[in-house]
Amino acid sequence: MRTAKIVNRIKFEKLLLHLQRHYSIFKNTLVIFNSDMEVPAQKRIALVAHDNKKFALVSWLKHNISSIEKHILYATGTTGKTIQKELGLDIIPLHSGPLGGDQQIGAKIAEGNIDLLIFFLDPLEAMPHDSDVKALVRLAAVWNIPMACNEATADFLISSPNFDASYTRRVDDFKSYKERKIPQ
Repeated sequence: MRTAKIVNRIKFEKLLLHLQRHYSIFKNTLVIFNSDMEVPAQKRIALVAHDNKKFALVSWLKHNISSIEKHILYATGTTGKTIQKELGLDIIPLHSGPLGGDQQIGAKIAEGNIDLLIFFLDPLEAMPHDSDVKALVRLAAVWNIPMACNEATADFLISSPNFDASYTRRVDDFKSYKERKIPQ
């Protein structure tokens, strides 16, 4: 079945190339093909929290420790230190968010090394590194990473049957975008 999908995809790509070459209406067409990414049962989870939400995240983790502790946990600077101090969980530490930690998580997402993002945002505080936060949220959306920005959504994510099981996540391969012609 997978071979048939690949053959059909190649035929479609050849047809699209033919149409793009010969018919002007298809010249700037962006086609995104999907590919599958296998996500293991043991997830790689990124934990981030704004200053006013760190203890809300710690409290949520404490309540859900039996579900969370079997996964691989990454956290930005102060958030990770707070989690380790309060709960003793094994955390792979990254830089503080404003010092590049958000970008480190974003890079791991783009490389396929983060499976889930739990980011307790403080919607009432202005953030000096707001552009970093937006970039991280955008990357999670681009790479189809499940993301919780508050406790209720985090509860829904960990109660999903996919949380402790392996599953297949659809990821756009952005081939057309990567191969697009840049106007001169």
